[in-house]
Amino acid sequence: MPTLAQRYEDLTSQLHQTAPKAQLLAVSKGQPVSKIRDLYALGQRAFGENYLDEATRKIAACQDLPELQWHFIGPLQRNKTRPIAAQFDWVHSVDRALLIKRLASQRPDHLPPLQILLQINVDDESQKAGAPASQIPALLQTIGTCPTLQLRGIMGIPENNQNEQGLRASFRALAAAHQQCQTINRSSQDTIDTLSMGMSGDWRIAVQEGATMVRIGTALFGPRD
Repeated sequence: MPTLAQRYEDLTSQLHQTAPKAQLLAVSKGQPVSKIRDLYALGQRAFGENYLDEATRKIAACQDLPELQWHFIGPLQRNKTRPIAAQFDWVHSVDRALLIKRLASQRPDHLPPLQILLQINVDDESQKAGAPASQIPALLQTIGTCPTLQLRGIMGIPENNQNEQGLRASFRALAAAHQQCQTINRSSQDTIDTLSMGMSGDWRIAVQEGATMVRIGTALFGPRD
């Protein structure tokens, strides 16, 4: 079985051959701090966590690692926005004006603006978080009133069990949503630079359709214990 270092080398090599500027987000939920440290030693800096309590312990255990970047990628609950705003560098799962306002008001003054992605429910799944693309203009208007936040782009998770044609259609819809954000905020096009889509099973298709960040867990860390 390949080691963590071998999987990381193979994955980053394949990613940069396909999309030289794409960023790898290592999804470390369910993984021990020791593996985060191992990947950090190999050069990985961005890590994604889904669960606040687990992430809080890991963030505290890794405070000695400079330039470590924490991304919250799980469902965002209103009663947990304060610690998320205080501890994370990025939040990928913003889909309501209420959450935007809470994160903005709760971001500590001594920290730089919180980098946020709008989560779009690209396939209109009732059980999945995310805003419909039709709400993008209103959400951007709300973000524009929040100096403690910086919009970076779009995140989405296509419907499970689609064939390649269906996946490509979903990824293209997310890419169109990202383009819409850039068109509306023409003055901020250079900073609205992130399209977070694609995971272990479909990241190759995602980068072909324009992903600039892929969220990889199992293909990088191996099966969880």
